[in-house]
Amino acid sequence: MTHVDVQQAGEIFSELMELVASGNEIIIDRDKRPFAKLVPLTRVKKQRQFGSAKGMIIMAEDFDEPLEDFAEYM
Repeated sequence: MTHVDVQQAGEIFSELMELVASGNEIIIDRDKRPFAKLVPLTRVKKQRQFGSAKGMIIMAEDFDEPLEDFAEYM
């Protein structure tokens, strides 16, 4: 955990964002007291929903008919 003064944080903001992106936490101090905390966000994995692709896949009528290319193997 890194402590940074408010003035310094404004000057090196992009560097602080790189640190946060790599998993570090940054405490921003104002008047030598903790004021704000920069932490990386964790992505919430969406729950799968049954039937969400319904109607998106269309199967041809002759899907299970023998293929002409494989007639000699039958």
